[in-house]
Amino acid sequence: MSTLKLSILLFLCALVSACAEFAPFEDRRREPGTEYVYVGASKPGHPAICYNPLFYSKEEIKERADALCKSHQKNTHAEFVDVDYFTCRLFVPSKAYYKCVVDK
Repeated sequence: MSTLKLSILLFLCALVSACAEFAPFEDRRREPGTEYVYVGASKPGHPAICYNPLFYSKEEIKERADALCKSHQKNTHAEFVDVDYFTCRLFVPSKAYYKCVVDK
């Protein structure tokens, strides 16, 4: 392989990995000035979290969903509903859906 091709390949790999983020995040975006302020799958009582199952376990994602539920309303916890694959970003492909349930 020529040095030019190798340089281009290394540059493309660095470019893709520089834009990659593996940390889980809540699938919610703010859209100010619209009728609905938050856009995305995540709602205050129904958090949706994008994550990479190779790096984060379902227990870690549930803890994050629990924290989101508690931040919206005290004395609640997250209950798993469903998971979708390849619906988020390239390096964070899975999306877990939860609903907030009142503690008993």
